[in-house]
Amino acid sequence: MNGLLVIDKPAGMTSRDAVNYVERTLPRGTKLGHTGTLDPLATGVLVVCVGQATRLADDVQAMGKGYTATVRLGATSTSDDADGEVTETPDAPVPTREQVEAACGKLVGVVEQVPPQVSALKIDGRRAHDLARKGEAVPVKPREVHVKSIAVTGYEWPHVELAVECGKGTYIRSIARDLGTSLGCGGYVTVLRRTHVGPFAVEQGVSVDANLAALTASLRPMADGVRELPAVRVSEAEGKALFQGQTLASTLVGRVAVFVGETLHALGEADGVRLRPRAVFPRSC
Repeated sequence: MNGLLVIDKPAGMTSRDAVNYVERTLPRGTKLGHTGTLDPLATGVLVVCVGQATRLADDVQAMGKGYTATVRLGATSTSDDADGEVTETPDAPVPTREQVEAACGKLVGVVEQVPPQVSALKIDGRRAHDLARKGEAVPVKPREVHVKSIAVTGYEWPHVELAVECGKGTYIRSIARDLGTSLGCGGYVTVLRRTHVGPFAVEQGVSVDANLAALTASLRPMADGVRELPAVRVSEAEGKALFQGQTLASTLVGRVAVFVGETLHALGEADGVRLRPRAVFPRSC
């Protein structure tokens, strides 16, 4: 089995737990990997790479993502979501919708974002959430992320409904925290749902406990995992040359997806002169 599964992850389950559920249903020995960790509180799209598609994990992780979230203003959380220790903000100001929208606007663009103290981010080889749970200081550094848009879809104090489009590595919990800080009242995520990862939408998602027939029927082609890469179509002879480790002439630069006909044949790296194969897939993929 080779392809991509869109799992609709339920709340209260880690991404690894979700993959384990799927693993128990698929044939023994099937190689699996997930792309883009979802917090236990979060629900929605978890793309699981199956078989040869595990080699596309980085490309899927790099795709744009969409979320809907409910932010509770007037308090803060140690984890920036409802799973942490919540502290009410004394005499918290009550912002208007216009103030909320203006504050959201300041968080859009290429911004320096500090990840939550409790996260899967690795610090010196250790997960930040492991350090935090042991009471150790978590020296989380800001990093550059791209927040494409934040829309306020509903507001009734103290709850704000948001729709966010963003790039790789963006934490919605950090957006909630920074929104609350900007408004002077504090904020944290109470509900979070990932609606899409690139072309993989939540409407296509299957349950983690779906049977083998349902999982097999839902398997998406590997070509869907490289939709955001430049595509190169080559002949059968050129495809064979790549399979043998040879290079091809190319004016492209960067990572490319190579097709023979409509079938994904390889991932390559081009430097404007030559295209070098980085991963070549069996034609059965």
